[in-house]
Amino acid sequence: MATSIRLSPEVEQRLDFLAAKTGRSKARRLLERIRRGEETTVKAEDFWRGDV
Repeated sequence: MATSIRLSPEVEQRLDFLAAKTGRSKARRLLERIRRGEETTVKAEDFWRGDV
C-alpha cells in the first residue's frame, strides 16, 4: 500500500540530496529510523479520526 505525504520544499531537497549521496531510496532511510525507534508511526485509522 502506497502512502503519500507533503513535504516542504526544503525538506524535499534535503531528502533528495541525502538519498542521492548515499545511493539509497528516501523510504529506506526512514524505515531504518523507525526500526531504531528514532521515528514513530500512527495507524491510518487514528490519523483520519484525528486521534493523533
